[in-house]
Amino acid sequence: MPWKETCPVTERINFINDWIAEKGSVSGLCATYGITRETGHLWIRRFKQGGYPALEDRSKAAHSHPNETSADIRALILAARKAHPTWGPKKLRPLLERVHPGIELPALSTMNDILKRAGLIQPGRRCRRRHSDGGSGAISGGPNSVWCVDYKGQFRLGDGNLCYPLTVTDACSRMILCCEGHDGTRHDSARRSFEQTFKRYGLPDAIRSDNGTPFASTGAARLTRLGVWWLKLGITLQRIRPGKPQENGRHERMHRTLKAETARPPASNMKRQQGRFNDWVEEFNFERPHEALDGATPASRYEVSLREYPGELADPEYPGHYEKRRVKPEGTLRLRGVQVYLSEALGNELVGAVEVEDGEWRLKFGSLELATFDERRRELRPIGSNRATSKGKLYKRKVSGMRPV
Repeated sequence: MPWKETCPVTERINFINDWIAEKGSVSGLCATYGITRETGHLWIRRFKQGGYPALEDRSKAAHSHPNETSADIRALILAARKAHPTWGPKKLRPLLERVHPGIELPALSTMNDILKRAGLIQPGRRCRRRHSDGGSGAISGGPNSVWCVDYKGQFRLGDGNLCYPLTVTDACSRMILCCEGHDGTRHDSARRSFEQTFKRYGLPDAIRSDNGTPFASTGAARLTRLGVWWLKLGITLQRIRPGKPQENGRHERMHRTLKAETARPPASNMKRQQGRFNDWVEEFNFERPHEALDGATPASRYEVSLREYPGELADPEYPGHYEKRRVKPEGTLRLRGVQVYLSEALGNELVGAVEVEDGEWRLKFGSLELATFDERRRELRPIGSNRATSKGKLYKRKVSGMRPV
């Protein structure tokens, strides 16, 4: 025979039923059920007030909370979240403090609970935090010391055309300086965007990019026409190592937000998509609090560069002991009777050559070291390599004497 199962609510109902049936006095029934007379009278009183439902267990939570967030504050938090559907408490709190000075907001955990109860956020999967040792990805300096540039992965618009967003950010302040949709990753469209950006914000000390088109190539020092132009403007080239996107991590993280808030779903055409980009950049720079900036906005930490964009560019200057050579349009030059290939990106540009050891020459374009020329072996080697480049061998041939340019 199975054990008889019961619970406190069932016992209360049985007690009340026996009391209604007058199966004994209240004192006797309390003794039978093993409760005090005060408890028996309590359940009789509740039954008279609310019937059988009143016999259910009641919440033991306090009826009032002295530290409870006021309805007005909760309404402000919910309204801010609805205006910025992708922002969490860490961004909403600085925003509300800036818009409503002097307001007393609850803790971040309380704000998170308020949003959860309203169904405005869903708990996400927790990821283990990875700590970086900095490495070659570390960036120091103030505004305009380093700009980060990249093409965010292309996506298809509503009309079927592809959009390639070109983005430029200031590494120190996180200010987005450019976000323009292109139909490809070509030099001409990238240069136009950079010209507009340079005219508006001035010149940085360095630009960091990956090794894709149009920022890098397979030629000497991986130069492209865009890189040559930057060097002539006095901008240092920084390239991350292949397969190491974390070295430009802050820019890549911005791309994730860009995609989530402007391209899901994409606009119907490029013009409307650019309108989304412009509105998002305005919000990102001037309204969105940034956790890495202690809740400040990027625009509040950014200053325009003191280096203005020049109208015309001159050839790089080299010390007097350098031999100067003008690169031919196809990217070749002659040195010590040998014609070698450098890069088509250097076509018509002035290159300097200096003898660093007996029979070994170092080729430079401005401050950038391009390659080493071995006069004895009559071959060109990339910087840091002991092998001649394949293109150097292809173009190597003995010619008549050279004359300085």
